[in-house]
Formats: sequence, structure tokens, C-alpha cells
Amino acid sequence: MSTPGSDVAEAASVGLFCSLVSPAIVEMIGWAGFDFVILDAEHSLVGPEELAHQLRAADAVGLRALVRIPSATSSLAGPVLDAGAAGVVIPRVRSASDVEAAVRAARYHPWGRRGLDAGRATRNGQAELRQAVRQAARDVAVVAMIEDREGVDAIADIVGVPGLDAVLEGAADLSQSMGTPWETTSPVVQSALEQVETACRAANVPFWAVPRQPPDAHRWRERGVRTFVTGDARNLAARALEEHCERARERIRA
Repeated sequence: MSTPGSDVAEAASVGLFCSLVSPAIVEMIGWAGFDFVILDAEHSLVGPEELAHQLRAADAVGLRALVRIPSATSSLAGPVLDAGAAGVVIPRVRSASDVEAAVRAARYHPWGRRGLDAGRATRNGQAELRQAVRQAARDVAVVAMIEDREGVDAIADIVGVPGLDAVLEGAADLSQSMGTPWETTSPVVQSALEQVETACRAANVPFWAVPRQPPDAHRWRERGVRTFVTGDARNLAARALEEHCERARERIRA
């Protein structure tokens, strides 16, 4: 049995994090052909008005935009969904209670307690409001990030929470939780990620992978994973600028 918003979680294939506070970058991600973007309100200093502009930019290019909010109990969940976000990504999920709190904030009755609003998500009230509630049940995604040893240990309970649509791995913070910061490819971290994916598969909850090495995507695809977050626009831009500068200097010296 599918959970609310599972169509969104299933349909996505290749996406990016975006920690840059810029609507123009969001447009570029859409024009580049990505299926979705996760706007980062956890590790960036983005404000509500800037997020609203980024969500409009995503709409303009037909890009599905989710927002990573600061925590499961963040008051930002409702406002970003009211502004048109396709879903929320919850960082540092350690227990089923974290997911339950996020579901309460992100979903309407009967799964949650999200406040009713006739804002941008309903075309400022021009949509039929009761239908908008039913539409949100189908389309809004709640995605839990597993970034701690506690989350790995509790994964069977986490994926059993009604209203959860997908689980996104967070190998970086997970490596720190296990005492090996940034050693994301270490056997202990990879084993934990496989434990999480196995629990997701058993519960029929999509697992979203973050491939960091060329073989990673193939390995996850063999396990049935179909949704990939392939980096952060900030880091991709920095590397592209560095490579461009190096090539420019080589041409000048030639």
C-alpha cells in the first residue's frame, strides 16, 4: 500500500542539492535536465523570501523542488509547502518520533496537523480548496535523512511510520556519527547504508542514494534503487570554475 505523496518519491530519478541562495541557479538546474532539486535550508543562510523566489524559479522551468528544513520540528515545514514546495526533507532523523513530528507538520488531516492555507500552493485560493487538500495528500513528499548511528539502529521503526514517502542517505554525517568524519566509503559506513536500504526495501519505502564514486550508482541500481541525489550545485560550480581557470591558464601559456 502506497503512502501519501509516494507518486512524487517514485517518479524522481536524478536530482541535486542546492545550497546556493539564487533563483538563477535553480533555473539552471532545471534547464540542465535534472528531475528534482533539494533546496537547502539546513546548511545555508537562505531566508523565507529567498526560498519563495527559488520555488518560483523551479516552477518556471518545470523542476520539482523539495526543501531540506532545519529539523523534524522546524516551523518552516508548513510555510515552504504553502509556498509551493513539492515536499520536505528532514535531516538527522534518529527515531520514529522524528518522522511522526515531521508528518504532523507537513500533512493535513488525517495524517497530520498542517494548518490550512489559501496561499501560493492553491494559487492564492483560486484552486478548489478541498480538492487542494486531497491533491497535497497525493503529491507532497516527506523524506527522512538517516545521518546518525541511532537512525540506522531504528530504521525498521522509522520506515514503518505512516506518511513517510522516502529515505535519503546521509553518509557524510553518518561517517562522523561512527567516528570517521568524511570517510564515507569506509566499510562500516557502507554497511550501515546497506542496512538502511534493506529495511526500506522490506517496507516498500523508496531509498534515495547519493553516489560518491563511479561504481556507487551501479551498485545501488542493482539493489533496486531508482532515485539519486548526485551532488550539490555549490560544489559542482566550484569545481567547474576551477577546471575552467586551469584550462584558461593552459591556453594562455600555450
